[in-house]
Amino acid sequence: MSTVQQETFDIIAKQAKIELDTIKPESTLKDLGIASLDAIEVIFDIEEHFNINLPNEDTDLENGTVGQLVDAIERQLALKPAE
Repeated sequence: MSTVQQETFDIIAKQAKIELDTIKPESTLKDLGIASLDAIEVIFDIEEHFNINLPNEDTDLENGTVGQLVDAIERQLALKPAE
């Protein structure tokens, strides 16, 4: 598991108040019982944690999987200029 995936899972688990081991890459936020408003909070927390902005097309809160979210985060991190 990549560091990005681990940190993303940690953020989701904390925000949704669920066990870390219930989160799988193929889970959707909906599957995990995360309502839309909470899902938006999760995205904000992720953006803040990684200091990135996720484009709307990368944050399909209804049908997108956690794995797709991790891929989107990794893409944004790759585009970020080295500090």
